[in-house]
Amino acid sequence: MNRRSGIESKKRILDAAMVVFSRQGYAKANIREIAKVAGISVGGVYLYFKNKEELYLSFIKDGMNDMMRKTEMIVESHRSPIRALYDFLKVHINSAIKHRELILVHVRELGFTFALEHKRQYMRNQLRLVEKIIDRGIRTGEFRRCNVKEVAKIIMGTVRSVMLSMAMDKDVIVTTKGLHDLILNGLLRNNNQLADNRR
Repeated sequence: MNRRSGIESKKRILDAAMVVFSRQGYAKANIREIAKVAGISVGGVYLYFKNKEELYLSFIKDGMNDMMRKTEMIVESHRSPIRALYDFLKVHINSAIKHRELILVHVRELGFTFALEHKRQYMRNQLRLVEKIIDRGIRTGEFRRCNVKEVAKIIMGTVRSVMLSMAMDKDVIVTTKGLHDLILNGLLRNNNQLADNRR
């Protein structure tokens, strides 16, 4: 098997895993069904993954790496910080909509501790990207001066909560514009009100 064929086969397996895990959940999914959806023999799946857990872990890591690539491209582009923040939020909101069933499966059956170190690394990456957007916005004068690290943590905490809420309740609909406007503008009409209420 040549390298290109191997990469394509592995991608077919991971794509099939997304379908099966979304449809059946982690516990009920099995390698035979994933192989069938992928159009590959069971033995072919075992060439790449020794068991279902390793396949699922690879699937999760692949998803996080894909998100990292997308968000890094946004931040490294020459968009204004305001636009970069909007596009960054949009990627996460769209992911929550697209992968709703998978998020539910993951939370319900495997919990937050599964692949914890990979999730921490992913979170550190995303925080660093938000910090870059905020720092650039401060330097260009589009954002006010603030504690960059703290604000980045607040933004990412909000994004994660929104994604989880949207996965757990179909009635929860958060738009990128709504989230972006709230983060940029808050609830107050002007900053003077905030200063007055802190005295």
